[in-house]
Amino acid sequence: MKSVSISGSLRENVGKKDAKAQRVQGLIPCVIYGGKEQLKFIVEETQFRDLLFTPEVKYVELEVGNKKFEAVVQATQWHPVTDHLLHVDFLEVSEGKSVTIGIPLKITGTSPGVLRGGKMVKKMRKITVKGVLKDIPEEISVDISNLDINDMIKVSDLAIPNLTFVENPGTIIVNIVSTRNVVETH
Repeated sequence: MKSVSISGSLRENVGKKDAKAQRVQGLIPCVIYGGKEQLKFIVEETQFRDLLFTPEVKYVELEVGNKKFEAVVQATQWHPVTDHLLHVDFLEVSEGKSVTIGIPLKITGTSPGVLRGGKMVKKMRKITVKGVLKDIPEEISVDISNLDINDMIKVSDLAIPNLTFVENPGTIIVNIVSTRNVVETH
């Protein structure tokens, strides 16, 4: 999994007024938890571009003051009208500690059902997995080259070593549905 380096500085004052003033200056209030201590800090808004505005999943090499952490984004808060970033929560990742994260799904192959006029319907773009950070891939490939019309791939059909799928096993990832111009072969 790729990483992004972000550096921030500790917040002296904590509260609504202080957070609002920092946002005006282009700084985003953040918190990191899950380790020995909880830290509140600020980061320049531009540093989140490579982390949040990409379909890829990345972990963060975070530097706050003179301390370094490995973390993943746990939650983000956005302004409901302007869509500006308001707050980011990071979860510290320790060696050997499991983390739950959403991984993008990549559809590969060509379906015989689509070639005969069926339509591929992708029901999920990301799948939530749980595992140790070093075992989590950048993406999960789903091969549709064996799917005919009315066939599907569910979460239970996937298997990746050292990872647990958090999603319901019966959830459909991708299926091939019939359309009006399907060519029937006998």
